[in-house]
Amino acid sequence: MAQTRLGLSRRALMGAGATLAVVGGAAFSLGGGTTRHTSFDDRTFNRGNSAEPDTLDPQKIQTSWENNIVGDMFLGLMTEDAAAKPVLGAAESYSQSGDGLVYRFKIRDHKWSDGVPVTAQDFVFSFQRILDPKTAAQYASLLYPIKNAQAVNGGKMPVTALGVRAIDDRTFEMAFEYQVPYLPELLKHYTCMPVPKHVVEKHGDQWLQPQNIATNGAYVLKEWVPNDHITVVKNPQFYDAKSVHIETVNYYPAQDYAAALKRFRAGEFDITEGVPSSEFGWLRDNLPGTLRVTPYVSISYVQFNLTKPPFNDMRVRQAVSMAIDREIMASRVMCAGERAAYTMVPPHISGYPGKPRLDFAGAAMPQRIAKAKALLAEAGYGPANPLTFDYNFQATSDARLIAVALQSMWKGIGANVSLHPADSQVHYNQLRRQHFQAAWAGWSADYNDAKDFLFLGQTSSNDMNIGRYSNPKFDALVAQSDVTRDPVQRGVILEQAEQIMLDDSPFAPVYYGVSRNIVSKQVRNWIGNDVNINRTRYIRLDRAVAEV
Repeated sequence: MAQTRLGLSRRALMGAGATLAVVGGAAFSLGGGTTRHTSFDDRTFNRGNSAEPDTLDPQKIQTSWENNIVGDMFLGLMTEDAAAKPVLGAAESYSQSGDGLVYRFKIRDHKWSDGVPVTAQDFVFSFQRILDPKTAAQYASLLYPIKNAQAVNGGKMPVTALGVRAIDDRTFEMAFEYQVPYLPELLKHYTCMPVPKHVVEKHGDQWLQPQNIATNGAYVLKEWVPNDHITVVKNPQFYDAKSVHIETVNYYPAQDYAAALKRFRAGEFDITEGVPSSEFGWLRDNLPGTLRVTPYVSISYVQFNLTKPPFNDMRVRQAVSMAIDREIMASRVMCAGERAAYTMVPPHISGYPGKPRLDFAGAAMPQRIAKAKALLAEAGYGPANPLTFDYNFQATSDARLIAVALQSMWKGIGANVSLHPADSQVHYNQLRRQHFQAAWAGWSADYNDAKDFLFLGQTSSNDMNIGRYSNPKFDALVAQSDVTRDPVQRGVILEQAEQIMLDDSPFAPVYYGVSRNIVSKQVRNWIGNDVNINRTRYIRLDRAVAEV
């Protein structure tokens, strides 16, 4: 990660004395809680962006920090408005068949950043590419509702059998295996973003290089300096370029939340994601109005690896889950409004009653500890043979606090736990390769539907089913929900499926999340929302505004 240009200690930044310094042409004061930008460059947006991306290929990314960048560059058939609700994007209109299984999209008249028109053939190419098993896109299973998608992705049918086709240059058709009530939200997801057929075919794996890339969104890649920054610039070919005010966006990997806060105070970041829980009070007192905490459709949980001991034993998974005091984790470790979680599907999901719960949800902690110890004894663990396992987590400040708290709670049932931190990028790559026993993980909604969370446990989800959980009854219920037209009955079936998954304990849900952002008062049109997506095309900057 790029280091802050000031070698100042935390105490120097937080002390009471006021010191004026100049960084990159912007003057600010330290210590008195005041940060004042004097630069009048209101066309450059600097963003602290969680972690270093693995890739910027929309068909291969998997994380929110990659999505922040890719979603500024590429435009799917649907996209987000300023509040992250689905609106028309590369499509200007669409229609559907009477049975709800076939959709036709009219592609708006727009161009790639190199001036080549965007056509329906680009979308055919893109959907075939992500589902082609040769692409090895780990998120491909999200698109299995498309007709023949699972068979194509499994190598059982050719990519030409996929249910997508170009009627003409500006008419694109999609056929589905079953009705998809969440389709508008799914189509704004990055797996549905197009890639430029003419560029990918010409440059192959090098198509993402700044000198080769072409995008159809508001921005195009200018520079990527690994572990330092990524810069995108306004795309003059974007169909709505006249409404885009920010000319340049710099994304900085900012996994160290405390260091990111310093850079925000120094005027180097206009926004940054992730706030150390320990700094909430200080921010509210010294930089009022900059801390943005918003309910987030997400779940944070402990992921178990079911492919190897000790977590191939359900009794061990259940015991380790029971030992977690979720109320303490939410209210005293996190402190930002997170809520204790006893389900995998967060509350307030559209069309979902949300009745399933872990069976020990109402039990007091002493009862749960006693039950957990009994389960471990049944599994062969005890004082003479203590449960021992490794716990992997991201090396962020809050994830470290969580890890220490979990280690202490698990010690209460006689478990010896070794902690293994890693950069976020490395951490999730280890999980995808099953190089872990138990690990911290999180999931935020790809679309507002309970199935998106149950997706994590489906056998057909392949690489996205990190722990390799598989239960035929669970899979059958999710499949039944797909062909159930009545929304109430569909919700009941999904509830039954979730209860099976909760009972099997492939995950230990811990808390429902909130998004944590620090946003400069100079930023306009930043709207807190339940998926924590704010596209730069809607943002404006007013550098004349003082922070305090």
